[in-house]
Amino acid sequence: YHNYLFHLTGIRLAPKEKLDIPVLFMPHAMKIYKAEVVIHVMRENGENWPYEVSAESNEDLNSNFTIAENGGIQGILWIYPVHGMPEAPQQKLVVVQCRARQRVEQRVEMLVIGVMPGAAALPDARNSATVNTSKSANTQVHVTDGFPATVEFLYELQYQSNEIKSQLESLVGMQLVQKEWDTESRIVTLIFNVVFAPNKPMRSGATLVVQCATGGVWKFPMQFVATEPEVDDVINIEAVGLNKESIVGFKLTSQTR
Repeated sequence: YHNYLFHLTGIRLAPKEKLDIPVLFMPHAMKIYKAEVVIHVMRENGENWPYEVSAESNEDLNSNFTIAENGGIQGILWIYPVHGMPEAPQQKLVVVQCRARQRVEQRVEMLVIGVMPGAAALPDARNSATVNTSKSANTQVHVTDGFPATVEFLYELQYQSNEIKSQLESLVGMQLVQKEWDTESRIVTLIFNVVFAPNKPMRSGATLVVQCATGGVWKFPMQFVATEPEVDDVINIEAVGLNKESIVGFKLTSQTR
């Protein structure tokens, strides 16, 4: 926790009135920042709320109340933990292109700039700000070669809508195959193997989201383009004469039920 303390005092609130508290986040490095917003409420007339504090509840109450000498409650505390997760600027668009009904396998390099290997690790799961897992499964990788400390990454492919997800999820596969760490520039290069096997012409977007355990989120926009497929066959119909029908037969096979 940083030793920055800001006080807002003398704010009067009527019953049922709302209080908006602005929180400004200006990160200087790609690491997790933590703070607490503490709301301390006391009666305007200075009187205490009467309450009998038992020995069993005294420890719990001290974290939520300020107790007066006479045993009453002098103030009530609301404590809101705030975790700031820096996000890198939008990265360059990566395009993966393939003809429909074919399969392309492509190596893609993602540069993760600004990793802080000496920063504190993520807090426990119930308080951490992690990559959203509702859109695709997370994959955790470790980068240890040349690092002063073990740095963990989470990555996932997020889609713009559920419709695009249902369209692309079974057609796209991503796997981290290599990671490199430049000790001078402090740039981590993550090399992914991307497989794209479209079944029809399309143009859809997705975002590869990479999160470092020490803090920081990097987003890499991706576009998957499927062009027109190759011609299946050429059908030649030979005329048998003027004003006479010529018939040729061919088979169509459905790929699904």
